Amino acid sequence: MPWVVGIDEAGYGPNLGPLVQAAVALRLPGDDPAGWRTLAGVVRRCGEKADGRVLIDDSKKLYARGGVVALERGVWAAVGRGAVSFGDLLRSVLVPCAWEALADESWFDAAEPFPTGPVTGTRLPGAVVSSAWLATASVFNRVCDESGSKAAVLTRGWAEVARAALDRLPADGEPVSLLCDKQGGRNFYAGVLQEAFPNGRVASLRESAAESSYRVEGLGRPVAVTFRPRAEAEAVPVALASVLCKYLREVCMRQFNRFWAAHVPGLLPTAGYPVDARRFYAAIRPAMAKLGLTDEQVWRKK
Repeated sequence: MPWVVGIDEAGYGPNLGPLVQAAVALRLPGDDPAGWRTLAGVVRRCGEKADGRVLIDDSKKLYARGGVVALERGVWAAVGRGAVSFGDLLRSVLVPCAWEALADESWFDAAEPFPTGPVTGTRLPGAVVSSAWLATASVFNRVCDESGSKAAVLTRGWAEVARAALDRLPADGEPVSLLCDKQGGRNFYAGVLQEAFPNGRVASLRESAAESSYRVEGLGRPVAVTFRPRAEAEAVPVALASVLCKYLREVCMRQFNRFWAAHVPGLLPTAGYPVDARRFYAAIRPAMAKLGLTDEQVWRKK
């Protein structure tokens, strides 16, 4: 059966906290690349009856229904078994450069338990493989400075997770389809793909608002890449990538808020988005100075 790799991101808009991008791969039959029919016995979507199956959908829907716990159940079913801490989970999915950057963050707590409570259910079949990239404020700002563009951070992360996802697949030569949510409404991705796969040859098949699709040759296996709006609602692998991204981002923000609350009594937590982020940032700046932390290490400038 061919591999379908879903790619998504969480946290592109905030000024505080990390940007997370992730890829999740599932082996799915050619007549069901979305996977909902194949996995109907173990996966349900929002609006379906709670009956023991794993709830997988757009991460925003899951988070609205059950917060971090709802996301955690999906992550555990897909890639989390065997991990006993948040650090274990991250080591299993993050590309090495992302782990090294995160480990340097003063707020990061690798020892936080995972899962946070009892989790039961069926592990998703289909040999789930995943990879993730996490851009801390320092990394985000450095990439912006090097390129002069905030969009370049998404491009860098996409390339990291896409390469890692393909590298982690069995070297069996089976076809791979990468299905991704559109990034910032753009329609042209040939340059992104060439950066991700410098040894490949990128052929553009369609570039429109509805879909941008490509073929990448020379990678030792057939590789197709498709970008569509709202792809996280279309296929199980993209929904899983969405859930993994959102979960990693939310736990990081929980740790971020916990760290700063310990240094600024009475500080209300933030999700990191503009307006409220300014309130939070103004409150922590005296503590930043005492801790020797610079603006570049905390505030994402774009």
